[in-house]
Amino acid sequence: MIRAIIKTSLIDWDGKITTVLFYDKCNFLCPFCQNWDLIMNPEKYPVIEWNQIAQDLKKKKGWIDGVVLTGGEPLVYKKDVFELCQKVKDLGFAVKLDTNGAYPEVMRELINKKLIDYVAMDIKAPLDKRYHVAAGKKIDIENIKKSKAILMSDLIDYEFRTTCVPGIIDESTIHEIGKVIKGAKKWALQAYIPDNAYKEEYRKKLETDYIPSLEKFQIIAKKYVSNVILRGKT
Repeated sequence: MIRAIIKTSLIDWDGKITTVLFYDKCNFLCPFCQNWDLIMNPEKYPVIEWNQIAQDLKKKKGWIDGVVLTGGEPLVYKKDVFELCQKVKDLGFAVKLDTNGAYPEVMRELINKKLIDYVAMDIKAPLDKRYHVAAGKKIDIENIKKSKAILMSDLIDYEFRTTCVPGIIDESTIHEIGKVIKGAKKWALQAYIPDNAYKEEYRKKLETDYIPSLEKFQIIAKKYVSNVILRGKT
């Protein structure tokens, strides 16, 4: 279910003005998650019905460019996401999907049916046992690899995103991730925000010299992906 909305955003899809819809479930439990309260305590937030969303989108026709589906993990709600994407498309808006990459076949179907226009997929860590730490639970890393391969086959415009969490991401892991996504269209390195992290120990993980190190990460990342941007940098 959708339980949160940003009616107008300038930062959730590069170059576009969007409405952002937040789903209330996730199959991961990332210790550094910023939206954990929505996932863990969804009953605190009212359900936002489609009629309400549609009414607002119609008012913004000619002003906003598209709708971003995020969460949580939207693809937990396969049937609902397909229906919502079609409704948004019928209103004439583009659709961006934010995903953790755990549902490659659902993503592929959305792409094949042209129900989404852009995908931002997280690459949280190197694709080995360290990924379980970043995801907060044991996951099927093969699905992450499959989703990565689908996007890199250039069926849709996309980007990979890595939140640079101290203790998970460092210069060596940027090298390792870079080798896996070498030649990708775009890689966004995102500054870590510790304040509202799910796990208390991750609320203390911002080192004083950490933000400048994002510049170093970008230099390394560009050895593998030509278009590397920094997000949330102060």
